[in-house]
Formats: sequence, C-alpha cells, structure tokens
Amino acid sequence: MNIFEGPLSVSDGRRLLMLQGPHGPFFADLADRLIGTGADVVRVGFNRGDQAFWRDRARFVPYRGTLADWPAAFGDLVRTHDITDIVLYGDARPVHASAIAAAKRLGLGVHIFEEGYLRPYWISYERGGANGNSRLMALTLQDMERALTSRRPEPACPPARWGELRQHVFYGALYHLMVMWANRSYPNFTPHRSLSVRQEFGLSLRRLMRLPLDAIQRRIVQRRVRQGDFPYHVGLLQLDHDSSFRHHSPFGSTAAFIDLCARAFAHSAPAHHHLVFKAHPLDDDRIPCAKVVAAAAKRHGLQGRVHYIRAGKLGELLDNARSAVTVNSTSAQQVLWRGLPLKAVGRAVYCKAGLVSAQPLVDFFNAPDAPDISACRTFRQFLLQTSQVPGGYYSARGRKLALRRVVDMMLAPADPYDTLCPPQTTHDVVDMGPKPAGRATAQGRSAVGRGRLRLIR
Repeated sequence: MNIFEGPLSVSDGRRLLMLQGPHGPFFADLADRLIGTGADVVRVGFNRGDQAFWRDRARFVPYRGTLADWPAAFGDLVRTHDITDIVLYGDARPVHASAIAAAKRLGLGVHIFEEGYLRPYWISYERGGANGNSRLMALTLQDMERALTSRRPEPACPPARWGELRQHVFYGALYHLMVMWANRSYPNFTPHRSLSVRQEFGLSLRRLMRLPLDAIQRRIVQRRVRQGDFPYHVGLLQLDHDSSFRHHSPFGSTAAFIDLCARAFAHSAPAHHHLVFKAHPLDDDRIPCAKVVAAAAKRHGLQGRVHYIRAGKLGELLDNARSAVTVNSTSAQQVLWRGLPLKAVGRAVYCKAGLVSAQPLVDFFNAPDAPDISACRTFRQFLLQTSQVPGGYYSARGRKLALRRVVDMMLAPADPYDTLCPPQTTHDVVDMGPKPAGRATAQGRSAVGRGRLRLIR
C-alpha cells in the first residue's frame, strides 16, 4: 500500500549531491533511478574507493582537499551546482556531520541511509538524522499508537531466505584495496576510522578468508549452548568502530561493555544460568573479543558459564534465551520481536518505556522484566510503515528490491515519519528544517560559498 502523498515520480527540479554511500554500487544504481525521474545528480568522491563504484564520470567531482577545508568546499559545491538536497550513508562521520549542519542552515533536504533498524531484511531511510539523531528519539509509543489507529495493515514478514554477508565483506575489501593501492590522486584523504586503510583491507581480507573456519567454530559453540541444559542470557556485541556505538553509548570500547555484563552477571544471576556473547556478523577481530570474553569470565569467577559465538544466525540463539542485553545494537529488534526481556545501556531508537527494561543491570540478570508485547508490535509496525525499506545495499537482489520503493520516498514532499506523524504530533521537539522541495536561498548559498576551494575534475 502506498502511504506517501503528493507526486512520487516527478523530481520537481531536484538537484541532489551524493556524498559517501555504502560500499558497492548502491549509490550509483540509486542515482540512475533518480536521473530517470528528471532529477539531476552530482557525486562528490573523497577517495579512489568512492570513485571506483561510480559509473557516470560526468557527474563525479573528486574532493582533493583536507578535512578542515571541506565545509568551505561543500558550500562551493552547493552554490556551483544549485543543490537542493544531499544524500549520504550514515550521519556521524566528520565529512557528513559538517555537511548536514550546513545543509540544514541552508534549507536543503537531507536524505540519510543506514543499516535497517529491523535488519537484516530492511534498510533505513530517514531525513535529518539517524540512530541517536533520528526523529524516532522524540516520538513516544503513544504518538505511534495514535498514528497507526486508522492504519493497521498486515504485518510485513521477512523473506524466506536472505543473505548479504559475503557481498558486504567482498565490497568492503575491494573498497579498501582501491584506497590502499590507487589513492595517489587523493593525497589528503583521512579515513573516518582509527585504523589505516592498509589495516582495514587486511582485516577485511582475513575475514573473507576465515569465513569457512569461523563457521566450523561457530557450529561447535552453538551446539554446546543449544544442547546444554542450562538457561542462558545473550550479550549482543557490536563493532568498536560502529558509529552508533561510538557516538551514542557511554563506552570507549566493546571490552568495557563485556566487563560490565560479566561483573553484573556474576553478582546477581542464578548460579546455574549462563551468559552467551554473540559477535557482530562483520566482526573482523580488530578487537580480540574471544580473548576479552575469556578474560572477563576468569576475572569475575564465571569459568564454564560464559560462551562466545562468532557471527551466525541470531534468531536460532534467541529462540531459547531468557533475555538479552546490548549497548544499542539494531539486533535488539529481533529480541523484541520474540517478546524477550531486553536491557539497553546506550541510546537507541527503541529505548522507550514498555520496550526496554528500566532495571539496573544487576537486577535485570536476576529477574528481567519482559517488554509489553502490544508496545513491541506498535513500534515494529510504525517502523515498517515509515522508515524501513525492504531490501539491502550489497546483493543485486537486495538493491533491486530497495530501489523499487526508496526513490519515491525521496521524492515525496513529506519525510517518512510525517506521513503518519505530522510535526505537531512530536510537539516540535526535533527541528528537521524546511522540506527539501525548495532550493537553498541565494543569500544562504552565498554565505557558505565564500572562500572557493579548488575542486579538480
């Protein structure tokens, strides 16, 4: 069912500036679809990896300057190309954060893609901010319930089979290979992560080569947990370099979260209960989580009661779990889907009364509060009716499915949440800025466009 109002396939004079996207051809495919509606698209690339996945050289502008000079260069691009909207993947990396701030001042539309809040079968499309900067942070479950009162379609089910892990790892390795060996024309490029590009490539390549061995090790531990006669709780681990973990949590590392969980579990969990830490599917051992988990278990006297599982299907692990704890992983949605007690110790879009437990962690491990099943259904259905797009970024099948819907969402006059919750419903807590249909004012473009930085084609 189409929930968007207004023209959906007419660009209305849009001129979109694309920044960094997911590894692979998703942004290039998206640009082709947008151009097909009559919109104009320009892509700015910050390294050879960005350039490698972009097919239309006439619409590509390489940025060869420094991070410090980027705000002035961004203003230059907006003025030169008469930009009305910016499009990007993730809102936390420095080049994106500064561009978003400038775009909001100018009244440009800000289109943000992220991994799905209901992953792995969906991707997220929002305007203005994602994760801890999302409009979802200001919406209450009561707002969502009222919005859904007149709109209760059948809940969407995930496809019977889905998988993009190998494609994700492959494109990540290829991206870092291009940056490592062919980036000479981008001398000032600075990665937004702490590791060097060479290190990132090495980790991606090793991850790809270790997939068969990891699968064997995973099956051994999974069988031990599944066939054990002990109740267990699940700790959902995240990537240390994940933007949501870094920017919306109180932890400086995954090791700190592991230690917090082990300490609380040792203090209050029943003596016959076990704790199972589940690695992120894309964990590449830049943090030796297996050793960190073993050390934490020994430190807190939990030998034999703590397990570590590399990647694998989370659903099978959750089916028999008693509860789950996370920082702010999107995998928590699978916990809520099953009605399991959930504790989140960071900031996340699902951190709402009725969904996550308000108990201290020591009390949670002893007797966890279950979520309100009705609230879980409301939250899930609201996401499916607004910002969650079925499909993926990395497989050809996933991209085709996502592009069927997301282009119309981008061209719609209202953002995904406005279709169900007009701004006044949220008490104007979050200022999303003007709608993207209008172009930046000449005065605004002039203000940020001073100090032209050389943009070499």
